Amino acid sequence: MMTVNQRIEALREVMKREHLAAFIFPSTDPHQGEYVPDHWKGREFISGFNGSAGTAVVTMTSAALWTDSRYFIAAEEQLRGTEFQLMKLKMPGTPTIPEWIGKECGAGAEVGLDGMVNSANEVKELIADLRQQGGITLRTNLDPLAQIWTDRPVIPEHAVEIFPMQYAGESCREKIARIRKALREKHADGMLMSALDDIAWTLNLRGTDVHCNPVFVAYLLISSKDVTLYINKVKLTPEVETYLKAEGVGVAPYEVVAKGLKDYFEYNILLDPDEVNYTLYKRVTREIVEVESPVKRMKTVKNTTEIEGFKSAMLKDGIAMVKFLSWLKPAVEAGGQTEISIDKKLTSLRAEQPLYRDISFDTIAGYQAHGAIVHYEATPETDIPLKPEGFLLLDSGAQYLDGTTDITRTIALGPLTEEQKRIYTLVLKGHVQIELCKFPSGASGTQIDILAREAMWREGLNYLHGTGHGVGTYLNVHEGPHQFRMEWKPAPLVAGMTITDEPGIYLEGKFGVRVENTLLITPYMETQFGEFLQFESLTLCPIDTTPIVKEMLLDEEIAWLNQYHQHVLATLSPHLDDEEKEWLKDACKEI
Repeated sequence: MMTVNQRIEALREVMKREHLAAFIFPSTDPHQGEYVPDHWKGREFISGFNGSAGTAVVTMTSAALWTDSRYFIAAEEQLRGTEFQLMKLKMPGTPTIPEWIGKECGAGAEVGLDGMVNSANEVKELIADLRQQGGITLRTNLDPLAQIWTDRPVIPEHAVEIFPMQYAGESCREKIARIRKALREKHADGMLMSALDDIAWTLNLRGTDVHCNPVFVAYLLISSKDVTLYINKVKLTPEVETYLKAEGVGVAPYEVVAKGLKDYFEYNILLDPDEVNYTLYKRVTREIVEVESPVKRMKTVKNTTEIEGFKSAMLKDGIAMVKFLSWLKPAVEAGGQTEISIDKKLTSLRAEQPLYRDISFDTIAGYQAHGAIVHYEATPETDIPLKPEGFLLLDSGAQYLDGTTDITRTIALGPLTEEQKRIYTLVLKGHVQIELCKFPSGASGTQIDILAREAMWREGLNYLHGTGHGVGTYLNVHEGPHQFRMEWKPAPLVAGMTITDEPGIYLEGKFGVRVENTLLITPYMETQFGEFLQFESLTLCPIDTTPIVKEMLLDEEIAWLNQYHQHVLATLSPHLDDEEKEWLKDACKEI
């Protein structure tokens, strides 16, 4: 197996033959997914960094990797011993990728990237930015990994399955009719759908092509009269083929989607330039309507069946979490537990629940200093024993056939410092203020995000990741475009959306704290200013009260916490044995 530096040298041989001064590797695939099949993990292959976000750039004499605050610590560790230097996004002094390339390569250079794994918008912006660095040009028709990645994994060929109507709540035909109506409103005759979760949602199909995300590799082309699914046909069982035919969906090989676009006969076609890759974008011969895919927002607003499914999934998940938490401290006190062992224990308890299919992302079980690594994932090399002291940060979730869960709890395993208690309480205050928020329909998550940060900002503390994201219906645990985030995200919040509430504070080398529930946006009241909305906690699990500095909480924050715990107690108790009920009763007692 080649080392990272050997891979870089092999890449430079290709670059030399192709007369390229640099090559850019994103984290995405042809479908702009956050989590991608192994076949497209080119950035990880070339750099050795395995986080979910980042961009690697290699020149003939240097290499650099850009990533965000979630991965600063992990990236530093994984890049050690390689040519790559870490570029910390949003930190003072960090150059942009075009600025760095301009400095390293000089005016007039040619830079390469694979247009199949970069979105149309990203490439167009990059072309413009590179042009300002002394006229640097961009080539997009080369994939050097095809030459140097000798044991590259194949594109997945796992079977697709039908997502039952009892959990979907709306048929494929009905969804396509809604999509066509939305296209007409945007004066578009058809669209190319590239996002895998959008395709799965539209067709009421699910797959296992992407780790933890029940999606499958495909494209979907919708015109005013036809619907064509571009997919490797080996993935379709006779049952699925019959189902697609009945729903009016044709099938063509995955690799001929470019020909399908070339042969598309309608006047125009909608392409979401943030979703469709640059290569396919350039293949279109008709007029392009460049707007956001209407499916993104359709998918985020859950119907009644999906909402009931979420509540059922959260009940199962809450039962598993209480069984785990009631076991945890005695097990740690007895000794022999590590970050990996408790992850396995929690996963096994979830797997006992009806309709369990998988975890929804790799568990983050960070003890003490590891909790300060925002997206930490324990490995055999980093796994450490848990002791009856300090904090365990546990961020985890599951895929159930009726819903997807995402929950974080920071747990005191024993004595804490005063600093730990103060930081925990600041994070909890931010979490509760989001839960308490009432807001007009159509407000954006950026406008609400401040509620999670206000108390910690007063003390000069902050976190650089988002405060919340949408969650899919037995789909991707990260669903957009709506978010809670400091950066401007104009996507409106409307009733029926799910969104997480997960502020945190991370003190490098010491500990991290995060508290997360998944919320449902519901109606609050009608006023002369229109509809107002509120949040309903879907997550059912006690929040550790032992680290709380009660004097730091407002009366409304204490009242919310006590009411939430009474709801958790009443909802979960009927499903627990006597010992678990007693533990839960104690965990949910009023403060």
